[in-house]
Amino acid sequence: MGCGRQWSSKIWWLTVVANIMFFLNGNAKGTVMGTNLPSAPGVKLSVEDHQVVLQNGIVNVTLSAPDGLVTKISYNGLDNLLEVGNEDDDRGYWDVVWTKSKTLDYLKGASYKVEVENENQVEISFTKKWDASLNGKVVPLNVDKRFVMLRGSAGFYTYAVLEHAPGMPDLDIPEARVVFKLQHDKFHYMAVSDVKQRLMPQPVDRQTGQVLDFPEAVLLTKPVDPIFKGEVDDKYFYAGDNFDNRVYGWVCSDPTIGFWMITPSNEFRNGGPFKQDLTTHVGPTVLNMFVSTHYAGDELALQFASGETWKKVFGPVFVYLNSDVKAKENPSLLWQDAKQRMLKEVEAWPYTFPSSKDFFKPNQRGTVGGQLQVLDKFTNKAPVPGINAYVGLAAPGAEGSWQRESKGYQFWTKTDAKGNFVIKGIIPGKYSLYASVPGFIGDFKHSQDVTITPGSNVNLGNLVYKPPRNGPTLWEIGVPDRTTGEFFVPEPEPTLKVHVFTTGDGESGTYDDKFRQYGLWKRYNDLYPTSDLVYTVGVSNHTKDWFYAQVQRCKDKQTCIGTTWQIVFNLQNLITSGNYTLQLALASASFAELQVRFNDRNAAPLFTGGLIGRDNAVARHGTHGLYWLFSIGVPSNLLVKGKNTIFLTQARNSDQFRGFMYDYIRFEAPAAP
Repeated sequence: MGCGRQWSSKIWWLTVVANIMFFLNGNAKGTVMGTNLPSAPGVKLSVEDHQVVLQNGIVNVTLSAPDGLVTKISYNGLDNLLEVGNEDDDRGYWDVVWTKSKTLDYLKGASYKVEVENENQVEISFTKKWDASLNGKVVPLNVDKRFVMLRGSAGFYTYAVLEHAPGMPDLDIPEARVVFKLQHDKFHYMAVSDVKQRLMPQPVDRQTGQVLDFPEAVLLTKPVDPIFKGEVDDKYFYAGDNFDNRVYGWVCSDPTIGFWMITPSNEFRNGGPFKQDLTTHVGPTVLNMFVSTHYAGDELALQFASGETWKKVFGPVFVYLNSDVKAKENPSLLWQDAKQRMLKEVEAWPYTFPSSKDFFKPNQRGTVGGQLQVLDKFTNKAPVPGINAYVGLAAPGAEGSWQRESKGYQFWTKTDAKGNFVIKGIIPGKYSLYASVPGFIGDFKHSQDVTITPGSNVNLGNLVYKPPRNGPTLWEIGVPDRTTGEFFVPEPEPTLKVHVFTTGDGESGTYDDKFRQYGLWKRYNDLYPTSDLVYTVGVSNHTKDWFYAQVQRCKDKQTCIGTTWQIVFNLQNLITSGNYTLQLALASASFAELQVRFNDRNAAPLFTGGLIGRDNAVARHGTHGLYWLFSIGVPSNLLVKGKNTIFLTQARNSDQFRGFMYDYIRFEAPAAP
């Protein structure tokens, strides 16, 4: 039986009531769920010619031997959920991109070994040791890929141990991931969040479409289903922050089957909780990005010197399968079930079942707790709770260094309404404790590093963050939250058809949804065809009058000029004793240079950040990339009593995607003696 395209346009409104239906039904009845169910058949391992098969009565997974490629996944009567039209090495696989030539290595094993085999668990390891005679031909890493199947589990786990050892040459890895490509004529409905769920175009639609400014963006001109005509398809529409990328996947309609990627922990991903990455896209393709430079630039690549030692466990992650006859009319029911399963996997982390000695079990890990408070003496006399702050442990470094860190593990959580936090399951080692608090600029770092040992429970007590501040606020623009989401987001070009996602209550999409549209940056030319943005403090509204990104004014892709925005404000009193301060936080920078001038746009800049940023967040439809904070001292002799103007210039103008996204701007008076 096939699961072809059965849904119609009624799916759009049916998904709106998915949450209500799910809870009225109690759960997605008929879904195969559970792990280690006593009544479930035992797990079996079959070894055949050049392949091994894991099966537990619910799902069968076929792996090539000794390569360790996933060639077949059988479930619920379907012989293979993976794309049968692809070669065996293009269905389910691990891979890394390495060296400056961006060579792809599929991390194929040279041998395999059954690590665990009993009725409750089968775990198989595919390994490859690097051979110096193959220098330049294969990635210089020792590889141990693992696949695990548990009794009664509707899916399987996979993880990998990668090692750069003495004797290996220098190495750059900008990307490491696991990939599954599903049958394109069967899986058509995609879900990455409660809001972002929809029927998707087909791969052939991209082939017949018009490639736009980036090859990932294609205007669908001759789609198989005419409902997609005029839309733009781009895999970056479905990117998200690592902290939130816990479950996503695809559903087919007949029979209804969901294929979900569940990530129970982010400890092995690079760049911290705000790092954005790909999830899934037309193919249909399901990804799990462990290392990438997306929305950050090359500095997020894994970079090793010759002979440098390093080892890291990526995963395990869980491929979850579910089915429900009721989901034929409402595929979002399978999404709701996948979310519930994700919560169970998160609760079970760190797992007890992985057999690799390199994976730290729960009793080998430690815990850190405390309370985070914030003291801003110009707004409150006493510390206030750091509410909903991100608190984490990462490699020792300077404030905010975690967002550029890829080699080590990171452990993050969020504080409660009183600023309390507990971070569990921490791998032994030495860390710095960092935090980012919504509503306050800058990054917190605890004054002392934290050492974790097996079984340790470290109580850090009360921690007080004193965010950057030199004087009282005269005015501010935006909200300090590391994103540009609160600023004005234009509608896309009128010629483009826009898919509008809806929330569970029927409201139109969130700020983030509006950003995930093609060509928003081009609207700056339409809104400001001859002169640049001017923002008047006390008159303008940042949600309507501050464009989300300071980009170029371009006639075409290459003919661009830099832009200069103005902030006009009045000083009723001019304080001459001491400097004013301009606190300027950027949510993103892409090959750009910010120059700041006061009251004379032709003067030498008071401040320039030089060429910064490679995150490309504008082109990739993001609200942020890497965070930058500049505290700029402003001598009072540059100001006048009455009307003043700040000129913010983006001075690099070689292409349309150079520019900034602002997070927050604050102008402070000199502090009183």
